[in-house]
Amino acid sequence: MARYFDVHPRDPQPRSVAQVAQLLRDDGLVAYPTDSCYALGARMDHHEGGDRIRRIRGLDERHHFTLVCADFAQLGQLVKLDNNAYRAIKAATPGPYTFILPATKEVPRRLAHPKKRTVGVRMPDHPFVRALLRELGEPVLSSTLLLPGHEDAMTEGWQIKEELDHVLDAVVDAGDCGTEPTTVIDWSDGFPEVVRVGAGDPARFEQ
Repeated sequence: MARYFDVHPRDPQPRSVAQVAQLLRDDGLVAYPTDSCYALGARMDHHEGGDRIRRIRGLDERHHFTLVCADFAQLGQLVKLDNNAYRAIKAATPGPYTFILPATKEVPRRLAHPKKRTVGVRMPDHPFVRALLRELGEPVLSSTLLLPGHEDAMTEGWQIKEELDHVLDAVVDAGDCGTEPTTVIDWSDGFPEVVRVGAGDPARFEQ
């Protein structure tokens, strides 16, 4: 059974944040709200975390996982950034964008695209996520909570708890977080290409 955390949307309770961070350290799988929609999260170094996310979402090994980062210090350890990418991403974050970039050696091979060696990274603008990342001290392996056969991501904490109680370790409810996934920008070839339009305005990255 998944633990259920009712968290304040703007001022998350430190005790709840610490408990969720500890669940992740203990190799738990958590459903949590972001600035675009709900996501599934696990510790980056937890070998089974990615497999559990793939099973829930019905994904294959070509799926791009996202590494959710607290700041550019974390992000810069995981992906290779040139000056143009750095400036553009810094201007757009924190926010509802995912950027696909070449992975560094810090990213476990199982989490990068098998052929391109790329990985998605993002810095959400959500009080709970920011507090969780500060408490945890490391990036979170993440993927949008979109179930097989569904067109829209799940949006209600109680509904997620009801439907996925047997496959999750915790559900964090911080009120409404929207239904649109992130806008995805592929920067792996040295220039931005909008590959999915979502919650973030794509205009700033369109050539």
